[in-house]
Parts: sequence; structure tokens; C-alpha cells
Amino acid sequence: MYRLAVSQLLDRIAETEEFFRAGIIAINITESDPFTGDRAGHEDEIIGTKEKTEEYAYQWATVQLVGNAVPIVLDARPMRKGDTRKEIVEDLLDSAEAAVHVDNVLMDREFDSQHILEMLSQRGLSYVVPKRMQTIEKAQAKRLLKKGKDRYETDRKLHLGDNKWHSTTLTYRRKENFEHTDHRQYSIFMTNAGTGHLTEYGYRWEIGSGYKSIKQFMAATTSKHFGLRFFYFAFACLLYSIWRAVDLLVQVQLTGEYEHSPIVTDDNTLTLLKKETGIG
Repeated sequence: MYRLAVSQLLDRIAETEEFFRAGIIAINITESDPFTGDRAGHEDEIIGTKEKTEEYAYQWATVQLVGNAVPIVLDARPMRKGDTRKEIVEDLLDSAEAAVHVDNVLMDREFDSQHILEMLSQRGLSYVVPKRMQTIEKAQAKRLLKKGKDRYETDRKLHLGDNKWHSTTLTYRRKENFEHTDHRQYSIFMTNAGTGHLTEYGYRWEIGSGYKSIKQFMAATTSKHFGLRFFYFAFACLLYSIWRAVDLLVQVQLTGEYEHSPIVTDDNTLTLLKKETGIG
């Protein structure tokens, strides 16, 4: 249902020259508010928070257009215990590539598996993914800190098993506003498309702000029902996407151009939705 609705939405905004069925996508995981109460029988669904805490929460994964494109959430899916990160990425990529032409994939460091990176390369996609620091990377970052270097690049082969390797480029980049005095001053990014693509990673900030807006569209519930909870999240993603699509159409109608900052507010969209459908 979600994919059909997004397909209809994309067909409508594709009627304008300001929307292109191509671009950069970002894949991310978000979580609902921490779950309270007994989760007996729901352990495979209420799997915990992304950070290692004692709390539990539902988690959802999304794929979204970012960059200069209209930030449509192309697909959303629930996460259950046993789902691998590779399965999640493949599922979301299938949806994204069926809807638009994908040039570049941006992901969080929880997707820094070499098998995911190899799968992206096999699909002919470029990627930018942060790397979690292991012993080797920490040692390199300490050497860079000692030398006062802000940036360093090196090629790396990641082992896939059976004498197979994935080739990538690691870029160490010193953070502009760092709060640590050790190796944590550096971030490490992996890419298969040249380090010039690293500037695109900044587009991922739209995911965080997008999730905040999506939660404004989401109905409140105390139900622990997994299907209902996911429906509320997916429906909120759709409302968010409709809002951004409507904003594109309004901007083009008024000015003939599209600027990324919306002129139609989310409140405007919710008010119109309630007026047209009666849904509060």
C-alpha cells in the first residue's frame, strides 16, 4: 500500500520539470518512543533501542531522497529480531530503484559491513558510509593527531571470505567542532566513488529533521500491537511526503522554481487534510 501511494505521488510531481526521478538516497533506522510495560510475547518486535540501553523500542527503517531533491520517503519497513542489515538495505534499495534512478547511497555507520558495501558495488551504486573505529583505525587516528593532520586517505581491502575482498577508500577527517582530545576528534568515511562524494554526506542531516517532522504527523497510541504501530509510522511517512510534494507544486506554481526550504507548513498540510477527509 505504501509503495503504491508513493508511486502515485511521484507520478504527480514528475509532471513538473523541477522534479527528477533520480538522485541521492539515504537509508536509516529510527526508533519509536521507548516501550513501557510487559513485552512478553513481543520480544521479536520490541527489540530495543539503537544505543545500548536497558530500554526497549520498536525500530523502523526508511529510504529517502536527499540532497537537492524533494525529500520523499520512498519506502519504510519494520525491523524484527533476526533481520540482517544486508536484508534491510536490499529490501529498501529494491523499492528505491523501482521508483527512481539511484546515483549514490548514504548510510549510517551501523551499515558499515563489507558485505553490504560489496552488494552496493555489485549493483553499480556508489556509497558513502562512516566506519566504526577498530584498533587499526584508532592507532592511525592517534598518529594523525600527533602530526597535526586534518585529513588522510588510504585504500583498504575488506575481507569477504573465501579469498574475496572488497576495495574501498578510507578517509580520516578531523571534526570542526570536536570535544575530545584523543582519536575521537576524527571521523572515518568509506567510499567507492572518490572522496569528492564526502561532501554529500552532509545531506543526511535531512533525515534527522525529517524524522522530527514525521513524528508530528504520527497518531499517538498506547497499543503495543506491532502492525498498528508500524501502520501509524508508515502513514506518518506518507503524510510527510505528501506535505513536501505539495510544497514543491505550490512553489513551482508561485515562483516557477523549487527551493528546499518549504513555504507550506506541516500545520497547513494537516489542516487541509482534516478539512478534505475529516480525519483528525
